[in-house]
Amino acid sequence: MKLSTRGRYGIHAMFDLALQYGSGTPQPTKAIAERERIPDAYLEQLIAALRKAGLVTSVRGAQGGYMLARPPQDITVGEILRVMEGDLASVDCLEEAGVCDKSCACPTRLVWQKIHTGVNAIVDGITLSDMLKDYAQMRGEETK
Repeated sequence: MKLSTRGRYGIHAMFDLALQYGSGTPQPTKAIAERERIPDAYLEQLIAALRKAGLVTSVRGAQGGYMLARPPQDITVGEILRVMEGDLASVDCLEEAGVCDKSCACPTRLVWQKIHTGVNAIVDGITLSDMLKDYAQMRGEETK
């Protein structure tokens, strides 16, 4: 499975907001875009989808911007990727019934299903909080 730019940037943007979580300061898209090296106009589209999905909240005004809608430990990479990418199925036959004539007796469908189940288990098991801890370890910082 290869993630699109949309999926990668969505994870970066949410990680950036997780880094700022608890500060009480909404983050303007321009600041997120600069820190994460994401084109601002593209980030606006991603943030709109994340807001619609209830993963981020917006604050209007001169000091406005975006914040995580829930604590980092309550948001998984899987949730973010599904908002950005849609279903994480690696083949069409797992997404839609009737796409393949062989779906009832396809020897590879079980393999695709196992891959799909494994990928979902992994991305649903990683939270933004886990990413923050891993990042702190990479930087040699203490984690709480």
